Amino acid sequence: MTQHTTALFEPARLPGLDLPNRLVMAPLTRNRAKADGTPTPLMATYYAQRASAGLIIAEASTPNPVGQTYPNITAVHGPAHVAGWRQVTDAVRDAGGRMFLQLQHGGRVGHPATSGLTPVAPSPVALPETIFTPDGHRPAVVPREMTAEDIRTTVTDFAKAARNAIDAGFEGVEVHSANGHLLHQFLAANTNLRTDGYGGPVAARIRFTAEVTEAVAAEIGAERVGLRVSPGNTVNGIAEGETEELYPALAERLGGLGLGYLHLGYADPETPVYRKVRAAWPGVIIANPVLKEITTEGVRRASEALLAAGADLIALGRPFLANPDLVTRLRLGAPLNEVRDRYFMYVGGAAGYTDYPALDAQPSSDSIVALDGGRVA
Repeated sequence: MTQHTTALFEPARLPGLDLPNRLVMAPLTRNRAKADGTPTPLMATYYAQRASAGLIIAEASTPNPVGQTYPNITAVHGPAHVAGWRQVTDAVRDAGGRMFLQLQHGGRVGHPATSGLTPVAPSPVALPETIFTPDGHRPAVVPREMTAEDIRTTVTDFAKAARNAIDAGFEGVEVHSANGHLLHQFLAANTNLRTDGYGGPVAARIRFTAEVTEAVAAEIGAERVGLRVSPGNTVNGIAEGETEELYPALAERLGGLGLGYLHLGYADPETPVYRKVRAAWPGVIIANPVLKEITTEGVRRASEALLAAGADLIALGRPFLANPDLVTRLRLGAPLNEVRDRYFMYVGGAAGYTDYPALDAQPSSDSIVALDGGRVA
C-alpha cells in the first residue's frame, strides 16, 4: 500500500506535551467499568491497543457520585478509581501512548436507580426522554435545582477529581461542557432558568463552566487542562439559544488562562460559530468532525478540511473504536473496520470492544459475520 503524506501525521504539541501525530482518540462512553465506577483490566487492553493515537482522551469519568449518568461508567472520586485508572495509564504508556481523562458530571442525565441519588441540575427541568438504568430504560426524574452551596461543592469536586486523575497517571484532564450534561445544561437557555448570577444573560450562563475550568486549572496547572464544548448540539434535549454569542464569550473568558486546548465537538468549519471561536481562542483547538461516511477517504477528507480551517488536532471517535490501528490505516489508505453498534454500550465484555482486528490480524468475512451476529440500530 502507498503511504499518504498529510499534516495529520506530522508531530504536534500541546503545552508541555509532544505528540507524534495530530490524530486524537475522542472520549467514548463504553460502560465497561465495574458497577462502582472502577476501571477494569479489559479497559487497559482496549486503550493500549489504540496507543498509536497522538493523544487518547479517555471516556467520561464522574467527579462525584451524584454525577453518574449510566450504569458501569467510570468514576475518579475514590481510591479504587485511581488505582484502576493507574492500570490503564500504565498500559498505554508502556505501549507508547499519552492520555487525558475527561471529567463529566451528568446533571439531569442520571437516575436514582443508577446512582441511588436524585440528580441535580441548574433548574428542575427533567430530561425529555427515558434514560438507561440497571433496570432498563426508565422515565427521567425531575432533578433537584442546585443551591449556591451545591455549585461551590461541585466546583471543588471537579478540582479534586483532576488531582486524582494526575495521581492515576494521566497527562491531564478534559472538562466536559458538551453533549447535554451538567455544564452544558448551565449554558443552555431551556435547562437553565436561574435568576441568580448563574442564569439569564450569556455572561452568567457561561459562569459555571468557567469556574469549574478555572478551579481545575488552579489545581493541576492550566497546561494540563482541556475544555470540550459542542456548540449548537441538541442531544439530551438541549436548546442553547444565543449559540453564536455563548461560545466566543466563553473562549474570551478562558483564553488568557493558558489551557492546553479547546475541544470542539461536531465541528463544522463552514459555520459562523466555528469561525468565531477559532478567532477568539488563542491556543490549540482540537476539532471533532461530523463524518458523513466512516471510510478512509471520508475520515481523511473531513479531517483535512478542519486542519485547513485552523484546527490543530483532529479528534475521532468511532473510527478509533473500530480500528485500533487507525493511524496506520489512514497513513496507508487501508480500508476501515465497520463499527458493530450491537456491542457499543450496556453489554460489557470484549465483543465490539477489544476484538476489532488490526491490519495484520484480519479475520475472514465469515468470521466477521459470526462475530457480529445481527446488527441493531
